[in-house]
Amino acid sequence: MNSDAACRLYLITPPAIDDLSEFAARLPAVLDAGDVACLQVRLKPVDDDTVKRAVAALLPVCDAADVAVILNDRPDLAATLGCDGVHIGPEDTPYAEARRIVGPDATVGVSAKTSRHTAMALADAGADYIAFGAFYPSSTKVNTEHATPDLLEIWTETTTVPCVAIGGITPENCAPLISAGADFLAVSAGVWSHVDGPEVAVRLFSQKMAR
Repeated sequence: MNSDAACRLYLITPPAIDDLSEFAARLPAVLDAGDVACLQVRLKPVDDDTVKRAVAALLPVCDAADVAVILNDRPDLAATLGCDGVHIGPEDTPYAEARRIVGPDATVGVSAKTSRHTAMALADAGADYIAFGAFYPSSTKVNTEHATPDLLEIWTETTTVPCVAIGGITPENCAPLISAGADFLAVSAGVWSHVDGPEVAVRLFSQKMAR
């Protein structure tokens, strides 16, 4: 998973997948619709077996599309299931512990919400990317802090560690975040709940990011 020079899409699964087989069958068309860097498997609240089944179904699809698979919250499962990396939040496993579990070659991304101080400390520790947000009201991240695009501008001017913008992002509101320097746009409902379907949403995001 890398940002190259352009902004890329960081796709997040819906918090619940009712029909895993159907979701996995549709996923190739969604990934082929645009420039998707990774798929974060984020299912809440579920047991470990549900996570294992989801990764087993989705990992081969993503591998075929050259899309990295990032597991939310659980470095232990990310390591044992063969995921490309893990994403952790401020209340999850500490960065150093997550890195020890998944190893030096896996991606470890971290959320800093709106704190540049926290972000710099995590970047200095070796985090592969920093996620900032929420930038807009979000159905999957409630009661969270509000970030503004200038946070991304300052970050990209002062460090080379990639940044991810997250929180209520849609094809209609993503332009300011791209202009501010986001390396990735993390999107869940903005794709899966799009009125014209997820393939159209990914295509629209890719068009905005290519400009």
